[in-house]
Amino acid sequence: MQAVLLAAGEGTRIRPLSASLPKPMLPVAHRPLVAHAADAAVDAGADELVVVVGYEAETVREYFGEEYRGVPVRYAVQDEQAGTADAVRAAREHLDGAFAVLNGDNLYDPAAVAELFASGPSIAAVRVERPSNYGVLSAEAGVVTDVEEKPADPPTNLANAGAYVFPAEAREWLDVSASERGEREITDVVARTIEEYDVGFAAMDRWLDVGRPWELLAANEWKLGELERDVRGSVHEDADLRGDVVVEEGASIDAGVVIEGPALVRSGASVGPNAYVRGATLVGEDAHVGHGVEVKNSVLMAGATVGHLSYVGDSVLGRNVNFGAGTNVANLRHDGEAVRHTVKGERVSTGRRKFGVVVGDGAKTAIDTSLNAGVTLSEGATTKPGEVVTRDK
Repeated sequence: MQAVLLAAGEGTRIRPLSASLPKPMLPVAHRPLVAHAADAAVDAGADELVVVVGYEAETVREYFGEEYRGVPVRYAVQDEQAGTADAVRAAREHLDGAFAVLNGDNLYDPAAVAELFASGPSIAAVRVERPSNYGVLSAEAGVVTDVEEKPADPPTNLANAGAYVFPAEAREWLDVSASERGEREITDVVARTIEEYDVGFAAMDRWLDVGRPWELLAANEWKLGELERDVRGSVHEDADLRGDVVVEEGASIDAGVVIEGPALVRSGASVGPNAYVRGATLVGEDAHVGHGVEVKNSVLMAGATVGHLSYVGDSVLGRNVNFGAGTNVANLRHDGEAVRHTVKGERVSTGRRKFGVVVGDGAKTAIDTSLNAGVTLSEGATTKPGEVVTRDK
């Protein structure tokens, strides 16, 4: 079965991290977000991947190439992000027979994806506490009878998890009209499939839609938590690695370092001396955590540097960010409420009691900078020595 991976979106809600990198290519543990969906599809038996690209398409193409894990890869271009049905329609010329569709910015329970692929026309679903926030499935005797978007009175707690298997005929059903929000919705194709077929559902034990920066943290918490200890890089005899810590070949851990897993230190990265890394932390390729630095539950993307005498907690640092000496991140409100963060110009709750900062590619802080909880530094932003940053910049 062919699997269509939707990876054309820019990811405006996760800016500035997506300012020059497509959201599906943001790092989750040791590979990009979209690669986890690709792995689930390949493990489920996909014999070809059709990747729909658009924003910063070459980054996606360079990663997957013409073959991924022995499975051929083809590409389709969605010139304008006009909805999920439009994205699949862009891939239509490549489709031959029944096909699966997965969102490239979602993490899926691999076992449920395998069940989905084996079930004929079907939808992935996840049981949620607040189904009115999602598309909700109605089902009788294991057959889906309807999918209703954000109902006030949900018929079930089964939320649409954004993964599907469609029959071959659905290739001709992709020319749907635009919805009220101006997008061509895949749920219209789902509705047609429900009319024509008995559509089953595969229940997922775990699922995550990664749309905002704190969800990228959650994605890394999930996937880093699945790692098993594997130390191949250079580790000083006076370093202390505790639990499930992965140090890739080409990484180095200096004297006096303590790393508490789950944590991943990627090739070319260096930690220490005398640094403390804990929580679900990713130290990306060629990143550096220096002397007297503590990093907790954070993502340091490729080339990010926190040189010395700094604290970074519950934060995401983009590529080639540089924190000057004494830069400290606040990650907790005094009133105990959830930290708020700006998404598309609106200040919203992260739902997290602890959340630090989001820093775009190439941003730099001067010495003794203090960054308040929930602050964003845009791509290339800078601070002055001793600056206290309480607003986005």
